[in-house]
Amino acid sequence: MNKDHLLKGLCTALGLDMHVHHHAVGIDKTAIKARIRTLQKQRDAILASKERKELSSVLRQIHALKRTIRRATV
Repeated sequence: MNKDHLLKGLCTALGLDMHVHHHAVGIDKTAIKARIRTLQKQRDAILASKERKELSSVLRQIHALKRTIRRATV
């Protein structure tokens, strides 16, 4: 059995849905993603310049927002 057949067999035997989609619940995902995009533009601007003082702050903010989305995913 290859992976596709095995997965189908396991899902059938265990009574699971094969196509479970995850959704972020309790947050405004589009607003968070827009904020991440603006921070990524700031990051690119900082990397283009030689000023690296604010870089770690921007990277931590991006990371925290991505973690927020992952934690809200059900």
